[in-house]
Amino acid sequence: MFEKQKILILGFARSGYEAAKFLQARSNQVVVNDYAPLEKQDRKKVEELEALGVTFVFGGHPDDLLDSSFDYLIKNPGIRNDHKYVLKAQQLGIPVINEVEMAYRLLPADVTLIGITGSNGKTTTTTLIYEILKKAGKRVHLAGNIGFPLCSFLNQLQSGDIIVMEVSCQQLANTKEFHPHIGVMTNLSPAHIDFFGSYEAYKKVKAKMFLAQTKDDIAVLNIENEDVLNETKDIVSQVHYFSSKHEINGCYLWNQAIYDCGEKIMDRKDFFLAGDHNVENALAAITVSKLLGVQNDSIIAILKSFRGVEHRLEFVNEVNGRRFYNDTEATNTKCTQIALASFTQPTILFLGGLERGQDFYDLAPYMKHVKAILAIGECRDRVRLFGDQMHIPTFVYEHLKEAFSKAYGLSEEGDVILLSPASASWDQYKECEERGREFKMYVNALAEKEKENE
Repeated sequence: MFEKQKILILGFARSGYEAAKFLQARSNQVVVNDYAPLEKQDRKKVEELEALGVTFVFGGHPDDLLDSSFDYLIKNPGIRNDHKYVLKAQQLGIPVINEVEMAYRLLPADVTLIGITGSNGKTTTTTLIYEILKKAGKRVHLAGNIGFPLCSFLNQLQSGDIIVMEVSCQQLANTKEFHPHIGVMTNLSPAHIDFFGSYEAYKKVKAKMFLAQTKDDIAVLNIENEDVLNETKDIVSQVHYFSSKHEINGCYLWNQAIYDCGEKIMDRKDFFLAGDHNVENALAAITVSKLLGVQNDSIIAILKSFRGVEHRLEFVNEVNGRRFYNDTEATNTKCTQIALASFTQPTILFLGGLERGQDFYDLAPYMKHVKAILAIGECRDRVRLFGDQMHIPTFVYEHLKEAFSKAYGLSEEGDVILLSPASASWDQYKECEERGREFKMYVNALAEKEKENE
């Protein structure tokens, strides 16, 4: 499989690079196409693959590039299914898959694959599972949206290895056979409507991870999320639920302690991360770990020491009694709702970024602890209107730097200062992580300055 064939790879991102390198080594004829010109590409990677025999077409999508001579089109997950090459491939009967599907078909039978998806919490859940299994001495690999493309370590896998993989909706959109031995759905809520066209279509794509599972596979599901239950009601795999609200025959939170099937694991207060959503992430991680025979000591050690995933409600520092949190990955209102619900302390909120019509009034029920808003980015004027409607003092700045100084000046001991902008960052940054790193730089510079003044 995937040997001595002609394959077009659409999109030269990280997965495209790894797929091209892997496929070229299997005596395939590999052509990589990317809309961006050569000068925008990673020249070292291009030169490396050219030396191996890979052909590149940069700077557009020529109409005559894709023809019936190709055996596969391997598409970058971020490219929509209405792209002209995808439509043409379907007309020509050429299978359209992605790197995840390709690598899955080549996985050894004696490797355990754990897949984690959901609208929110999948990165934290993936990381927790990986760290717990590693602590327990398992030979484990981190793959998918965090970690490395699945095909990048196919040649390194040994019998009994475990792969823990965050799986995005875009990755699931072009899978056919792919399914994990243990699949986790953290939750479902409206997201990526611009990519899939509707929430209904998005939910159907998310559920694809379980539809190809067999009765020997396992689904770990959030019993408190109605959409999760509805979308998975017809799956044939073995179901294990977790709950943040009720005692169940599974992993649950009750009376501020975490239990698994009636056995107390630890007190809630010993798990550092704020928010009920992070408790749910921990419950899912415990469920998977228990299914794999991990003892409580490894689970407790990780949950007590884990300080969160970078850029996702990440605790940065405490300065003069103010606690700073970086939640730059909150690029929609649902993520910011979750962040705001995690705190009961007076909160100063950075809100705004790329203008794409997001409805900030979705945040209204969650604003009761917000004492001030710093409106930033392209949509800052709409944020100001929202703040005025909420009768919350709102201060408008184009850039984060000036807003940060104002936020600290407004704060008092005991306050939370939160970057959770409910907006993408592309108005000013190449990626939202860049925005988060800038915020952390200001926080840590402030901490150093205050140390010098002591």
